[in-house]
Amino acid sequence: MRIRKLSTAAASVAVVALLATACSGGGNGSDDPTSGQTQATSDERSDKVLTVGMPNGEASGNQNPIAPGSGSTSFGYAYAIYESLMQVNDVKPTDPPMPWLAEKVEWNDTYTEAVITPRAGVTWSDGEPFTADDIAYSLQIRKDNPELNVDFPEQYGEITTDGTTVTVGFTTGQYVNAAKLYRLLIVPKHIWENEDPVTYTADTMIGTGPFTLKSFTPQAVTLVPNDTYWGDAPLVGELRYDAFKDNAGLTTALTSGEAQWGWTFIPDFENTFIAQDPEHFHQVAGGGFGVDVLYLNTQKKPFDDVAFRKALNMVVDRADISATAGYGVWPQITSVTGLPQPSGDAFISDEFAGQELEVDVDGAKQVLTDAGYTWDGDALVDPDGEKVSFALTNPQGWTDYLDALGIIAEGAKELGAEATVEPVVADTWFNQVINLGDFQASLHWTDGGSTPWNLYSNIMDGASYVELGQPANWNFGRYQNDEATAALAEFKSATTDADRMAALQVVQKRFVEDVPGLVIWSRPAVAQYSTANYTGFPTDEDPYANPQPTGPQAALILTKLKPTA
Repeated sequence: MRIRKLSTAAASVAVVALLATACSGGGNGSDDPTSGQTQATSDERSDKVLTVGMPNGEASGNQNPIAPGSGSTSFGYAYAIYESLMQVNDVKPTDPPMPWLAEKVEWNDTYTEAVITPRAGVTWSDGEPFTADDIAYSLQIRKDNPELNVDFPEQYGEITTDGTTVTVGFTTGQYVNAAKLYRLLIVPKHIWENEDPVTYTADTMIGTGPFTLKSFTPQAVTLVPNDTYWGDAPLVGELRYDAFKDNAGLTTALTSGEAQWGWTFIPDFENTFIAQDPEHFHQVAGGGFGVDVLYLNTQKKPFDDVAFRKALNMVVDRADISATAGYGVWPQITSVTGLPQPSGDAFISDEFAGQELEVDVDGAKQVLTDAGYTWDGDALVDPDGEKVSFALTNPQGWTDYLDALGIIAEGAKELGAEATVEPVVADTWFNQVINLGDFQASLHWTDGGSTPWNLYSNIMDGASYVELGQPANWNFGRYQNDEATAALAEFKSATTDADRMAALQVVQKRFVEDVPGLVIWSRPAVAQYSTANYTGFPTDEDPYANPQPTGPQAALILTKLKPTA
């Protein structure tokens, strides 16, 4: 999907419209979510199983839906059991959000306070009523426990309720983060208040969502419909989440029909996947501001030296990565600002307009020479007299990432640096490597959002900085620059377009000159599914939601699926 280019003013108006219309409700995303599909559908619940597959290996036993890295969120089944305040369409980020557990969210002019009105008539799956207290509690435990506060670290102010609404304050303006509030999963106070929310594994999984937990093993999780669900009754008779060890395993399962919904990278997907059953097999992708970044650990050699970071950036062949490792599914990034285009065109500062990333080995070697590097034969030697080497680390089986790392290693070799690709177990990567800074370079995605703020903040915001060995929510490379941090805060709290663009210009200058990370390609939301048993998934013609099963949008999609007659 391509997003129409907006002028700076138009883009800002669209964002304001997104945030303002959260107060007024918005539509249901689509009058006909099955548009573009030809199968007849039934309004009767089917007894057929819908199997969701993920290539992350076995699930951990932690069912806690708000704990980073938990099995229930990694697999995705948390999002069929627990629900968010609003539905946000990541594919069309400037669309107004849809009321969900909240009937409306009203912000003050500075986006430092939001008043949340809960939906009436909702019950938890154990029969207890859902109330404003549940929302307030779900926010408070995030405020009180930094381990759970991924989205608003040290930014919550006072959280109060008058019984019918919840008021949440923030220490800084949240203009760019409104969608993060909408996407927060809500948990039941009457159960959680008797537990430690950080260590609680939530094995009973009492939620408000369209499904409830039937059984769990690390290899397979089974859910059944929640017959007391407040929304449209789910027509999927049974929902199963299966573990696959890698992309290839899930691709085989999708191609054989063993799994009917998932998201993985499939090389040559037209021939490998869709051609096996053109009537029923589909792959859909959407746009936005999300990208994949090679995070560079700026606290460790060789990436503690900006000269080497610049040089590596100049030899990475992004066109080859997109075509070879990404098979054209992940579009190439060409702007030196790292912004995906055309989504980011309106936000590129004048200083960098038209400047594109190009492979320049000679130029890169000159940067290194000027910084005191030398060569021992073909081997690059740093100013300390040490030969330059580093490891590129990502989960085993993530073939697109690993192939991309291989091409990055080839670029490093052109400089005389020895780079090795070192796959690790996905669980280790999630819970040790990337968040604790136990790496030199590693690919990871960024959030999307309705502006480029998330992209840059996730890479280089000092507000997310923690020391090596401490769990980081973002800024995995531990980049620190006071000017960049201040500019990101200014963009976030500014009240005029001019002030936002002035702040963004500073951020982009620091990004280009300091190279805190290497944006490799844009990351549209991609999913595969089969309509042999159920139809109603998002399509290219009707992208009413992010098509992936691992996000709050899963509750929306599952209520739109109908059995194929």
